Amino acid sequence: MQLPLYNERFVVRRLIDAAASLHWPADRLEVQVLDDSSDDTVAMVDERVLYWRERGVDIQVLRRDHRAGYKAGALAEGMRQARGEFLALFDADFIPAPDFLQRTVPWFRDGKVGMVQARWDFCNAEHSWFTGVQALLLGPHFSIEHRVRYLKGLFFNFNGTAGVWRRSAIEAAGGWQSDTVTEDLDLSYRAQLAGWRFVYREEHPVPSELPVTVGALRSQQQRWAKGSIQTARKILPRLLRSKLPWAVKVEAVAHLTANCYWLLGVLVMLTLYPAITFRVGIGLHQILRIDLPLFLGTSGAIACYFLFYAVRSNTVQLRQVCLLPALAIGLAPSISLSVVKGMFSFGGSFERTPKFGVRGQERVPGLAFLYCQRSFMYFVLNAFLLCYSLLPITFAWQRGVVGAVPLFLLFPLGFALVLLKDLGELLISRPTN
Repeated sequence: MQLPLYNERFVVRRLIDAAASLHWPADRLEVQVLDDSSDDTVAMVDERVLYWRERGVDIQVLRRDHRAGYKAGALAEGMRQARGEFLALFDADFIPAPDFLQRTVPWFRDGKVGMVQARWDFCNAEHSWFTGVQALLLGPHFSIEHRVRYLKGLFFNFNGTAGVWRRSAIEAAGGWQSDTVTEDLDLSYRAQLAGWRFVYREEHPVPSELPVTVGALRSQQQRWAKGSIQTARKILPRLLRSKLPWAVKVEAVAHLTANCYWLLGVLVMLTLYPAITFRVGIGLHQILRIDLPLFLGTSGAIACYFLFYAVRSNTVQLRQVCLLPALAIGLAPSISLSVVKGMFSFGGSFERTPKFGVRGQERVPGLAFLYCQRSFMYFVLNAFLLCYSLLPITFAWQRGVVGAVPLFLLFPLGFALVLLKDLGELLISRPTN
């Protein structure tokens, strides 16, 4: 079992305790703590590792004197020293249940299975409206996307944690590589191209922590967006030349390039004001024939996707469904910049998503300011776009087209929502007495 870490003071004890408590024969469980930390996480790791080692758990700490390759480099180094054929991976904020291995490892009886992915669950979805919206955003990725891809024999990806790999599948695919910032997505596609089959288990959720700050969420989404585009540039030429079924190819293209919608969303926002001024003379017939079908085929389809999940889920609230598009609009400019970076570069710095050990509605710890990220550039960008997005509303109001105002309001509301969240988190970024 591998536990990659970098400066995780708030969650590292919880992770190590959960990993060391897994129900599995002691002579067949090896725990590697891959610790690249540079703060007091180091002492916390040493304390918990010593505690469990004295109780008979085969647990060790592997530390490097560099961070080359970031998480991918740490996992590759750990695999070189690991003894077992199966490698379970957990990020710092995950809390595997004691029976996790008992529920996942048996699927490897099929020699063609290279990876088993469990569903993510969220231990702090009810912390705030912010984490609730994230749960709505991520929930369908597992319960709809992963499930359908798995059942239909399409490619899907390991999510970097809460899964188990067959060592030979990693080696046959070329090992962990750091030329993208989503090493998990990259390896997933290389392994499936090499002929390995993946298994997804919806019924085995693993609790994890959602980001509680907009800076942390922004950093996470930027890395995922940039890395998916880098992976698309790296993998798609090879995949499209393969003899795989066209259904697999088409879905893989849609999957790996999906983050381009952030860029398209920003383009829509920037061109909204010129578009409405240019088309000021259109009539109802043109709206019904052109605008309405386009709206229903794009925004309507996305709304139905999340509404379908919300109806099936017992935890999603109506306000979260309403706030999701506004939050997406507010994050779109910063994430779009990462999409552009992914189009023109490989690799890059691995920005970890800081977690604070928050469960339920617990408060963020006072030392959270140590892990807060810089948001000033994005604050200025969103402030400018907030002002710009008011122009279509002003134009519609002056023209007496009051019916268009509610739709146009979504854009400034989105930017204002993220701006206020950034402002509120300035309190977290200051130490308390």
